Amino acid sequence: MPQVIDKLIRARWIIPVVPAQKVYRNCALAIDDGRIVALVPAAEAAARFAPREEVHLDQHALIPGLINTHNHAAMTLLRGIADDRPLMEWLEQHIWPTEKKWVSPEFATDGSRLAAAEMLRSGTTTFSDQYFFPEATAQVARESGMRAQIAFPVIDFPTPWSRNGDEALQKGLALRDDYRAHERVEVVFAPHAPYTVGDATLEKIAVYAAEAQVPVQMHLHETSGEVERALAESGERPTERLQRLGLLGPQTLCVHMTEVNERDIELLQQSGAHVAHCPKSNLKLASGFCPAARLLDAGVNVSLGTDGAASNNSLDLFAEANTAALLAKAISGNAAALPAHQTLAMATINGARALGIDEITGSLEVGKSADLTAVDLGGLEQQPLHDPISQLIYTGGGHNVSDVWVAGRQLLKSRKLQTLNEAEVIQRAQHWRARIAGHSE
Repeated sequence: MPQVIDKLIRARWIIPVVPAQKVYRNCALAIDDGRIVALVPAAEAAARFAPREEVHLDQHALIPGLINTHNHAAMTLLRGIADDRPLMEWLEQHIWPTEKKWVSPEFATDGSRLAAAEMLRSGTTTFSDQYFFPEATAQVARESGMRAQIAFPVIDFPTPWSRNGDEALQKGLALRDDYRAHERVEVVFAPHAPYTVGDATLEKIAVYAAEAQVPVQMHLHETSGEVERALAESGERPTERLQRLGLLGPQTLCVHMTEVNERDIELLQQSGAHVAHCPKSNLKLASGFCPAARLLDAGVNVSLGTDGAASNNSLDLFAEANTAALLAKAISGNAAALPAHQTLAMATINGARALGIDEITGSLEVGKSADLTAVDLGGLEQQPLHDPISQLIYTGGGHNVSDVWVAGRQLLKSRKLQTLNEAEVIQRAQHWRARIAGHSE
């Protein structure tokens, strides 16, 4: 007798990511209680299972949900503000003053809803976020159905959310307690950057993180100027400083890493730390080039992040993957660097490893959560289709995503959001544009 299950999804192509480069044609994914129970040929699925719901994706690739390992979700409301400026001028003269005036729980909620909607519509099912009022973003993740790592920001000077590093730690740890048992939302540490957090605060984070086995995310080696300043002030590169303080380890996610030498690579290898590569933001701010292919060849786990929409200006992880693949070839002079299948892995299983959730998500394996993205490859721009993985990275994009599931729950259906009100999200974004523009005029 056929096994009764919740859902059976048939697809033209199923790309599990693990094993690497594998493409299953005309197969089906069986899902029950939010988890994958089988990946088998369509004919076998018809005989083995009696699904309560059956989905046919006749011209689609079904892949693991994309994982955005670095974002500032609420900064969607600052999209397009102060473009075309270098990082420190952009931050100090434009972004930080604007945030000081406007960032609030309401701002964080509305901006995070806009980000969640944009990410779902472009195939992202999991995101790691670092921004003020993380409790607001955590609530949006809950209501949207997405999986999220909420990295609460720790900065030693006053911000819209905290007066200093100690208060940030106090509030962040309380938030972590609130979400300790949540299935999809985890709260972790995010010391902002080497130039905004002192040794005393970093040492506290190192102790807390080690005791509770909590991940740590930090902007690191974002520009050559950051590294040069650190060397001038202390004689240490930022990676060396983190190692000395006990913060560089397998639970550490180093964001950006555009300025990298052999010593940095050695420290990353030895520590097991991960790197979040944000190529579009780095290019737009002229911050430098993360040597992603070189790091991967050295055995360092490299994932993808969009950074915030104020410096990207998109949260489309397919666009990020495309940029990463092309950039790797250009900076290495090697057309074989970062091939399509490896880039897709960066956006999925590597991201899961970077966030410490690779036993839960990141690939389409039996027992893992049914976090899925369906990409329509039937359009004119996709023809002829010789290699679906290549098509996803080099000719695809978030606009080709049709359906998204997290833990088997459908959050996007035929391009329509199922848990967020699109019209309301747009209206709130326009409300903030009018407020900010009115204030500055």
